[in-house]
Amino acid sequence: MISVVVVSHSRALADAAVALAAQMAPGPDGPRVEVAAGLDDGTLGTDAAAVAAAIRRGDEASGHEGVLVLMDLGSAVLSAELALELLGPEVAGRVRLSPAPLVEGLVVAVVSARSGRDLGEVAAEAAGGLGPKTAHLLPDDGAGPCPEEPGVTGPTTSPQRVDAVELEVRGPHGLHARPAARLVACAAEVAPRTTVRVRNLTSGRGPVDALSLSRVATLDARQGHLLLAEASGPRAREVLESLTELARDGFGDLPRSGAVAEAAAVVDTTGGGVAGSGLDAAVGPVLRLDARLDGHDIPAGSVAEERVRWREALREAGERLDQLAEQARRQLGAPAAEVFEAHATLLRDPELARDVSRRLVEGQSAATAWAETVEATAAWFDQLADPYQRERAHDVRAAGERVLRLIVGAPEPESLGEGILVVEELDPGLAISLDPRAVRGVITWHGGETGHGVLIAVSRGVPVLTGEEALRDVPAGTTVAFDGRSRTVEVDPGEEVLAAFEELLDHRRRERDLALETSATPVVTTDGVPLRVRANVSSLAMARLAAQMGAQGAGLVRTEAVFGHCLQAPSVDEQAQVYGEIAAALAPHPVAIRTWDVGGDKPLPFMPTVVEANPFLGTRGLRAFVHDPRLLLDQLEAICRVAAHAEVQVLFPMVTTRSDVDLALALLREAATRAGGDGLPPLLEVGIMIEVPAAALNVSALTDGLDLVSIGSNDLSQYALAADRGNGDLAAWSDPLEPAVLRLVRATCEGVPAGMPVGLCGALAGEPGLAGLLAGLGVSQLSAVPAAVPLVKERLRAGSMAGFREIAERALDCADAASVRALLGQHADARRRESVSARPAGGTAR
Repeated sequence: MISVVVVSHSRALADAAVALAAQMAPGPDGPRVEVAAGLDDGTLGTDAAAVAAAIRRGDEASGHEGVLVLMDLGSAVLSAELALELLGPEVAGRVRLSPAPLVEGLVVAVVSARSGRDLGEVAAEAAGGLGPKTAHLLPDDGAGPCPEEPGVTGPTTSPQRVDAVELEVRGPHGLHARPAARLVACAAEVAPRTTVRVRNLTSGRGPVDALSLSRVATLDARQGHLLLAEASGPRAREVLESLTELARDGFGDLPRSGAVAEAAAVVDTTGGGVAGSGLDAAVGPVLRLDARLDGHDIPAGSVAEERVRWREALREAGERLDQLAEQARRQLGAPAAEVFEAHATLLRDPELARDVSRRLVEGQSAATAWAETVEATAAWFDQLADPYQRERAHDVRAAGERVLRLIVGAPEPESLGEGILVVEELDPGLAISLDPRAVRGVITWHGGETGHGVLIAVSRGVPVLTGEEALRDVPAGTTVAFDGRSRTVEVDPGEEVLAAFEELLDHRRRERDLALETSATPVVTTDGVPLRVRANVSSLAMARLAAQMGAQGAGLVRTEAVFGHCLQAPSVDEQAQVYGEIAAALAPHPVAIRTWDVGGDKPLPFMPTVVEANPFLGTRGLRAFVHDPRLLLDQLEAICRVAAHAEVQVLFPMVTTRSDVDLALALLREAATRAGGDGLPPLLEVGIMIEVPAAALNVSALTDGLDLVSIGSNDLSQYALAADRGNGDLAAWSDPLEPAVLRLVRATCEGVPAGMPVGLCGALAGEPGLAGLLAGLGVSQLSAVPAAVPLVKERLRAGSMAGFREIAERALDCADAASVRALLGQHADARRRESVSARPAGGTAR
């Protein structure tokens, strides 16, 4: 005779259900019923080890005829599934997990087993346990028979009906984290009574549980692949219809009307403006956020204690991710919110839960079990063929680290308190999540000044100092003071040093306030030379902020950032709408729109790129469109439409040779014709980016047919110095103030025709202390992050072109970047002393 096992969160509930079933089949000849319910300390919960032990006892009592397991809900199901894994295939093959309701199913199972029926028959009877109640309570309205009861799930074949449908993957990056999360959410709508499994018919991967984000996302389902979704249960057809509709929509990844405009509104600031100090200097206690948490070698308590610790961390992390998603939706738009929502879905993944539970039962601590499970899951993504899907391993590790921090008691990025954050490297995700009102500054011991995370933080007004290896082990709470402009830092400074820094901060606050008051005033040096200070923008919101800061137009519109959240290429109409709104926000000043700068460290979701041994020296910028210019032609047509009524400049990136310029001009003329014009629009000016040393040295041969050039100092520096700006180990070799880089800037300015504007839009342009040097080298237009615009304008208005040229000549004679910085520091100190001596007695900072 088979045995029955009851799994419940409550021991009292399980005992009562068993007592009720015993009354229905009194006498000593009924089946053996084992109970695995509650935790060791009497609290509600389930324990996979206890379930496994109960199944083993039932298996032995039945003479290995079979065991039927009935469960109440939630983790009882997960614990039962994990118990089968712990028992091994031999025992598990004699076990059925029943979806039957606990009380009704148990009563029917005990009665049926007593009659001598085998496991399959008893399982089928138990699964129909709700039949009499359903038939009695449902109204007889002619709607047809009662819904078919689900069958039995388990290691053996289920007798239930299985419906199936084929789904085509239409998104350009396949079923990556966000579309996979939508599939999981669809399957969760009908769980647990209706189950869904998915397999990739094209690659042969699967089937996997549709409730498991980690497994669905690792089906390696790419664009054009066919999936087979199989569903069983009373709502099988309903869920398959929903999945079919979801697949038609590309699992939510196909563009909708207005979606591009919404993405274009993204801005990397919080609170609607510049929240950080913007002083490039800070004083405060050290905040530590050690990037590499180690969950290993942590002693484990009891299985129950570790399970509670893990589940509590999951709950807190999920709540925090929900809050971040809502915050991101308000401040950054829906696409940014979906990143946090995908992380939250991952934390609810039943496959991860089963793996963690197994490790806990084996005696691991919650921290170790979680860390090893997360890394194993991330390794699945690391092995995928599609580069974009492979990058989702970062999402897994990021979500996992959030939980691990809660388990071990480490602070979350959003709850660091006030002070100066010291980290190994400032990645973009951390830079976005920081509260710039609390984090007074950031110091890294790896990474350079032009890394993307650094640029984001600076754009939010957060002072940053990079490459300070000596601060790697400085304890939390230690007072530090640093000046990002002079690259000086003091650890545990004395009273005199602190007083000097406070004086420096006071001076910069007054300077900032004055700059804000006069930000709308045009820039003219003391000896009458007009200059322009423009802004780098990556959204409509940032363009509006730049206008508020007094920017004289946009020196760089990063179109790959404007549309970076779009998984499908924006149409000509959509692009024209966004570019037109950006131009209107900065009118009457011109906006310089850089064409798609794809490749290197700038991926575009809607333009897959090939894997290259050295992508920075590969098909970047204009080169990416030589063989297939369709995306670029669409963009140029949109730019031409806007230039029909607004002052627009177009900039082509990664131009190296004259043939590059000729190609760009030919494509632009073709796009202008498509836009309906007779030649180029009259308000359109054409320029190129000077990022390659060869272009800087040969600029005179490139400028025919152009109206302007713009120096991209970030790329120009890394190419001239052979130092990847994203490689923290090369920070010592990537200082853009190396005299060799300055000479390339001077060569560009001297090589263009007389009167042609030369702009500079790299990180150098956003440092107020460098404005005079760059102007002295011949740069006539600086383009900075909006937060820096007022102060850069003030610095230029306060000096003379003659003085700027003198500083530039002295800088070119320096031996290295350190000498250049020392020279500029001396000049700044002299200027500050003059300012202090000119201040009225008793003056204070506003």
